[in-house]
Formats: sequence, C-alpha cells, structure tokens
Amino acid sequence: MVAGCDTDGGAALSGRALAPLSDKMLAEIEAKNMSKESPILVRLFKEESELEVWKQDNNGRFELLKTYPICRWSGELGPKIKLGDRQAPEGFYPITPGQMNPNSNYYLAINTGFPNAYDRANGRTGEFLMIHGDCSSAGCYAMTDEQIAEIYALARESFFGGQKSFQIQAYPFRMTPVNMARHRDSPHMAFWKMIKQGYDHFEVTHQEPKVDVCDKHYVFDAVAPNGPATSLHFTPAAKCPAYEVPQEIAVPVKEKQQRDEAQVAALISRGTPTVPVRTGTDGGMNQVFLAAVQAQGGTTFPIRASNSLPGTIPANIRPPAAQAPAETTGAISLASAESRPAPAPGSSASGNLFSGLFSASGDGAKGNDSAKASASAPQPSGGGVLDRVSRLVGLGGGSDQSTADTTAPAKPKPAAKPAQTATASATASRPKTATAPATTSPAGATAPTEAEAKPTPTTGKPPAATDAQQDAVNTANLLRGAQTPVPAGSFDSRWGTGSVR
Repeated sequence: MVAGCDTDGGAALSGRALAPLSDKMLAEIEAKNMSKESPILVRLFKEESELEVWKQDNNGRFELLKTYPICRWSGELGPKIKLGDRQAPEGFYPITPGQMNPNSNYYLAINTGFPNAYDRANGRTGEFLMIHGDCSSAGCYAMTDEQIAEIYALARESFFGGQKSFQIQAYPFRMTPVNMARHRDSPHMAFWKMIKQGYDHFEVTHQEPKVDVCDKHYVFDAVAPNGPATSLHFTPAAKCPAYEVPQEIAVPVKEKQQRDEAQVAALISRGTPTVPVRTGTDGGMNQVFLAAVQAQGGTTFPIRASNSLPGTIPANIRPPAAQAPAETTGAISLASAESRPAPAPGSSASGNLFSGLFSASGDGAKGNDSAKASASAPQPSGGGVLDRVSRLVGLGGGSDQSTADTTAPAKPKPAAKPAQTATASATASRPKTATAPATTSPAGATAPTEAEAKPTPTTGKPPAATDAQQDAVNTANLLRGAQTPVPAGSFDSRWGTGSVR
C-alpha cells in the first residue's frame, strides 16, 4: 500500500536546497517592509488549490507575501483519517528544520508532520505527507519544481533568521461565510468549525496562533487564568485544564464569529445551494495548471514554465477527473491514482541538511517522499547560503549518507519508512489579560473509504513542447515570472558526495 510520498531521493546533499532567493523575490520582500530572514507562516486551501506564504514584516505582523497555485492535491475535502485514503491533511502542523528534506526525489519536500497531536489523539493514521514538487500527489500537496524551490528557500531563510518552527494551516477552503453555507451538509462541518477558530484568530491578529490539543480537540492562544506564573499542561486525549484567551484576542475573534454566523444564517435563509458532500473526483488542480493541461489536447510531453504558467508540469501528470462512485461509499476508482516516477536505483536514506544543522535542538524528524530522478548540475559556489551553512553547522554534520548507483537499470524499490516525528506546536508570546474561559467543540468527522492504488512508475519523459506550443497556452494572469528552475547538483562537503536522484 502506498503510504503517501514516502521515499528519499538519494545520496548527496542537494544543491537545489541551497539555491538563493531570486532578485525578484528579494525585491518583493523589501517592498513589503520585510526582511529576508523574518519568520514565515503557510496556509493551504484545497478547494481553491492555493498555497499562501505569509511573512512577518518589520512591525511584527504577518502579511501575505505570495500566493502559489497548487498543482495537485488528492482525495476529497475533509481531514485525513487513515492510511491509504489518499486524503491530504487538514489542521495545524508545526514545521521544524528536521522536516525539511533537501534530497527529495520530488525535487524538494517539506514534511507536514502528520499525524500531529490532534490526529494521534483521534486515532488517525498515515505518514510521509508532504508539500513537494513534481505536481503528483498521493495524499500530499504537490507544487511545481520551480514553486517548491522558492517556498523551500523562504522557509530555509526563516530558519537561518532564528525561527524555531513555522506553522502550516491546512484548510478545506477559505473559511468565509459563503463557503461555510455552501458546505453546511458536510459530515466534516464540526471539524471545520473547530479549525475555523484558529483561522479566525489569525485573521484578527495576523499573529501565529499558539496551538494546543486537549480533550481531542484544538485549543488556540490559551493562557493560564492566573497569569504567566502558572503553567498550563495540555494532554491531547485528557480533559482540558482551566484556561482563558487574552481579551485583546478573544473580543475581536468573538465579534468576527458573530458576524460570520449572521451572514451564514442569512445565506441559508436565501436558499444558498449546497455542494455535493462527495464529488467523485480525486483531489484538485489550480485552474491555471488545469487550463494548461487541457490546452495540450491530450499530448503527453511536459508543459514548460512560461510567462503565463508558474512552473513546469511534468509529462506524468494526471489531472483530476470525475469518477463513477463505487457502490454506496463513493469510493474513488483505482484508475484515478497518480502515476509516479520510479525511485532511483540503489538509493537509501540520505543526510538531511536541516536536521544536521539543528540536531542540537532535537529536530530529528526526516521528511522522506516519493522518488523522482533528477539531472546533475554544477555544484553551487562556496559563498552565500553555503557560507551560512558552514557557520551554523560548525563541526557538526549530517548522517546516513550514501551514493546512488547511476549505472544500474531503473526499477522500483520498496518505500523506506523512517519513524514519523510529531513536533510540539510553536508558542507565541502574548499579553495575558484574563477573560471568560474559552469554549470549544470536539471534532466530528467521518472516515473516507477510498481505496489507494499504487502508482505506475514511468520510465522516461517524452520530448519537451516547442516554444510556439507553450506560448499558445494562455492561462490566468497569476504569478507571472516564477523563479527559474534550480537544477540538482552535487558537491563535496562534510555531508559526503554523490549524485542526487
């Protein structure tokens, strides 16, 4: 059974993991009154197929830096319940340096850390769920290689700046009154109302909400009733301790929620139609990419990045297509499973740049994902990011290095299954003004029953499209001028040598 995006890419530390931010991105950061190394926060929206990167500005507030169209995600709307259901996760996930995988065969990858404390308390299972490149998903959020290179670099720079972890907030859709009204029949609504509390905290404060779990549900921005001298101890499956939310957060959040609830009631009273609980499609793809795939008329060669397309779509992509429900369960047809590239022959668990850098702080989780062979390129120069790596690492180094066999014939290998590490939620400093204790509702979700198919390896790529064919793809005017692809490379260092695959 495919367990997500679950294999490492090969031996040597990937040079693409050290690629600098583009001049265009650096100019955008400066124009928005931010610094290159300030903290980041990521929000994911399934229905809209969008990923947002927020960055802290010089006033200490998170502001939207850039919105990326998601190339592919799998499953239906709703949280991941069990291994094999093809669901991309929903909820709040802290990302530490150890979850950054520089050697991913899906170009680069960030392990979401599923299952987190909430997921485990509710008996949810699954592993190796990533944000990665290659535009192919089996429970992951897949971007193009060009996009993940920029997202990875933004995360890397925030760690260099001292951020211990950044938060991923994954939602089924933008949690507006209209969307809540449209999806009111969903069996996941209790869960969605719970995570909307965290959504509202962020919308009101533009600060990363502090996330805890008790009584099998999320708690946001909780402080002790008696002030900072009293420590709160949350146990995910146990009864919640007495806590409260600071008044400067609780009051505006309550006002927002009251406005939203009134709008939802008004929309329902006006007969706002609902959407199907189950669509029968396997996930989604942002319209900017879907239009490009449809414009090719069934051809199989890769769709190259262009001024109107923020990244390259590989030849193996299968866009979401409606499937006939199986019996009464609405199970997704096995034919909708992703086709994935074959793992690199002879590859094994590789050294992790960030786990090596930050191992002293206990960030040891490895983000391992699906295999995709990458071409070699000249090694990066010794300056810039590499210099900072050397300064941060000192005499320390990574581990578990190997050299990929580039002469052996390509054939699939069993997916490696390293231990999943869940990381505690990041805590934010807040003024602690007492208010009435906050109330929350436990989640109520039903388990999807889709089957998950093992993908078919690909053995090669057809010729690339001509420039004329690419210029004919006239898609949405979104994210023009995406970062140039960063090729894989190899270099000699304390982490060892070898070709990235």
